[in-house]
Amino acid sequence: MKKTLVFIMGLLVLASCEGELTDAVDAAQKPGTVKIKGYSSPHAVQFRFNGEPVIINQQSSYANNIETTLQFVLDRGERDLLGIYDNETGNELAKYDITYDNIDDYKELYFFNLPDIFLETYAVKPTVNIGRVGFVFIFPNLGEFSGSGLETVKGVLKRENGTVLAQFENIGKENFSELKVYSFFSATAPVYLELYKPGTTEPYAGTAPIRVQLIQTVGANMIVLQEKIENGNLVVKGDIDIADYLN
Repeated sequence: MKKTLVFIMGLLVLASCEGELTDAVDAAQKPGTVKIKGYSSPHAVQFRFNGEPVIINQQSSYANNIETTLQFVLDRGERDLLGIYDNETGNELAKYDITYDNIDDYKELYFFNLPDIFLETYAVKPTVNIGRVGFVFIFPNLGEFSGSGLETVKGVLKRENGTVLAQFENIGKENFSELKVYSFFSATAPVYLELYKPGTTEPYAGTAPIRVQLIQTVGANMIVLQEKIENGNLVVKGDIDIADYLN
């Protein structure tokens, strides 16, 4: 009986050691999954994972709507590099340093690549009823030239005569604002977006009014705001409409 008991105890100790060893090995690795969804036009882009091109539908470069999922295993202390490159110029558009500890920050990556602008956001063209005008805004370089530390600004959209068409409480850097819709009134008359500190009527930078002249288009208008310096003065432009590139 004593031998049998010792044998069983020995098996239990061995199983316990194997379990602890397996747990230690498992804890030293972590599965990684990165879902990528984006759009690029007119240039194609290429994803590179640790320097190697990512193949999507048997292609090493891709344009227009792009969607794929990367799956891999990360060892503790390991770094994996994911880069997005312009396939025509070879320029690096974005780089992500993925580690065992930060993999949860990269479960989903969205981007939008157009000439002279790269947005790390996912754009979906909103539905706007016939005869109506809809606006959404994003302000990716907010503070680049103004020095403003704000993460969002308030926008008030007006007609040339000062009539308010819509108000946007939070126009930010990373995501498009909420959709605001009004009735179309002219194919030629401009509209103006005035930009303020959130919750105020003070310009978000400096003391002079900041107004962005826009062309209204029936349907969805997805405007990228950009700070620029012209003749030594801060201006904000809204010349890029993402909706022009989406079906």
